[in-house]
Amino acid sequence: MAQLWKGRFKKELAKETNDFNSSIKFDSRMFEEDIRGSMAHAAMLGAQGIIDEGESKKIIDGLAAILDDIKSGTLPIDESAEDIHTFIEGELTARLGDTGKRLHTARSRNDQVALDIRLTLRKEAIEIKDKIKELIGVLCEKAEENTNTIMPGYTHLQRAQPITFAHHIMAYAAMLCRDLGRLEDAARRMNVCPLGSGALAGTTYPLDREMTARELGFDSITLNSLDGVSDRDFCIELAAALSIIMVHLSRFAEEIIMWCSWEFKFVELDDAFSTGSSIMPQKKNPDIAELVRGKSGRVFGDLTALLTIMKGIALAYNKDMQEDKEAVFDAVDTVKMCLTAFTPMIKTMSVLKDNMRRAAAGGFINATDCADYLVGKGLPFRDAYKATGELVALCIDMGLTLETLPIEEYKRICPAFDEEVYDAISLEKCVADRRVAGGPSKQSVYAQIAAAKKCAGIE
Repeated sequence: MAQLWKGRFKKELAKETNDFNSSIKFDSRMFEEDIRGSMAHAAMLGAQGIIDEGESKKIIDGLAAILDDIKSGTLPIDESAEDIHTFIEGELTARLGDTGKRLHTARSRNDQVALDIRLTLRKEAIEIKDKIKELIGVLCEKAEENTNTIMPGYTHLQRAQPITFAHHIMAYAAMLCRDLGRLEDAARRMNVCPLGSGALAGTTYPLDREMTARELGFDSITLNSLDGVSDRDFCIELAAALSIIMVHLSRFAEEIIMWCSWEFKFVELDDAFSTGSSIMPQKKNPDIAELVRGKSGRVFGDLTALLTIMKGIALAYNKDMQEDKEAVFDAVDTVKMCLTAFTPMIKTMSVLKDNMRRAAAGGFINATDCADYLVGKGLPFRDAYKATGELVALCIDMGLTLETLPIEEYKRICPAFDEEVYDAISLEKCVADRRVAGGPSKQSVYAQIAAAKKCAGIE
């Protein structure tokens, strides 16, 4: 297939150069966006009298037929073409002759590819948002089932204070809600139309750029033609949002991996979302969680690649920018794949409530509540903190817990203690009394669930 820029050159392109220069293998996924953009451009050319309206209609009909043929499989994309733009324009010209050649009037591949990427990533951002909303919905379901499931909360991976499993997983729902916001912000800044910027300096033709932008669902047009063709901030911003999503999924995956271990045994993954060992028959491995944790590095690498590609490029377009698509598309595909596997893994996961409760009973995670009990008796918090620390040390020496330590020992450390302390330090009361907004009490968690559902548009 002939290159669009053949006129200046006397020699055929070397095969090695063509293979190295070609982007068809990764930009062919934009065929629908390329055709939609070309149809809008052709309609505008006809409306402005730049080309005959009859030819404009023939071009639009021809492009629609090509789109149908590609989708049906009757027209395979030629991988020897330089890029998807060359392939579609060449096919249109083969079908319509000189009429097809008029499509590229007042347009460059520079603004064409900038348009295609924006259209593609706008669509992908919506798909990723839908997958995140689905995961938020699953987390809300799990939380509703586990508002009474007491477990230890951790800092430094040390048991710290009692919470519920519902409270714990709603922390991830809060992260995912922020991810939705970042995707929406990125999509909003992405939603400006560069078509009409030409190669870098616009065009002398009387274009109606606003018409094209409206036709393609953009909020506005780019305001500087140099920036219109050379801006890839929207790719970087989307990759950054995707990287943060992967941070959250990776953190969650790490906890799933720990919770599945015999050392924790807080959850058990469904057999459909686990694998075994080729040599150790007892093994049940959390491979999906491990792969999600590993693939986070891949998405971070894509972001780094985009930043590195763009950091030293003078205005306007440079061929380096062809590398943007491989990186951002890989980030998109990886995040979609991870969410697709991760959500049903969480949905089918069994919560081992008794094991969580037993873990919460150890580790003195009600020590803060013991100190707060003394504060309620009138002691300054620092004095109460010191007395409770002495109690914990005593329990360790005696092999007891705060619940089993005799009241005489309490009184020996601090006379303010009485039998009511045992009620104050019960794990259920410790959780129930934390009614502060954002805390682990049942009413607080229900408020968190309602907020997450609202964020995700869940009824």
